Amino acid sequence: MGRARKYKTNAARQRAYRQRQKPKIYHRRESDLWGTPQAEFDTLHAEFGFTLDACAITSNAKCDHYFTPAQDGLRQEWSGVVFCNPPYSVVDLWIAKAYEASKAGATVVCIVYACVDTRWWHTYVEPYAEYRFPKGRWKFERSGGKGWSAPRPTAIVIFRPPTDEI
Repeated sequence: MGRARKYKTNAARQRAYRQRQKPKIYHRRESDLWGTPQAEFDTLHAEFGFTLDACAITSNAKCDHYFTPAQDGLRQEWSGVVFCNPPYSVVDLWIAKAYEASKAGATVVCIVYACVDTRWWHTYVEPYAEYRFPKGRWKFERSGGKGWSAPRPTAIVIFRPPTDEI
């Protein structure tokens, strides 16, 4: 007689199996709070001299002056030399803001994933920014534990104010 089938079809059984499997960390969004590695920040700070961290939380802020999620850095005015490690789930909004701030006179350095096939990359980065691809995968900081290795290559995107050269 046999056991009663739990799934009506083999495809349904396979679908249920895949849903039970826990995806690897880089395939799920556990958190957007990936703190910039201090050594990497120090190198960039020595070159640029940041005055504002546009996207931080109190525990991972890299500058004395910073905007928290409650202050919403996207709604604030950015000036001076700005450091930005945006949440990768909405990186397009932060890159657009960085571009606009540079047009208003700020120098903005963003740490993003090197996703050169995206619309935001082709709209803002490729035509208007300087970009660098550091060697290796950065190990981002998180509070209370080990760091996370970046799931993708990192890009340093630099928006500079326009010059009046003719």
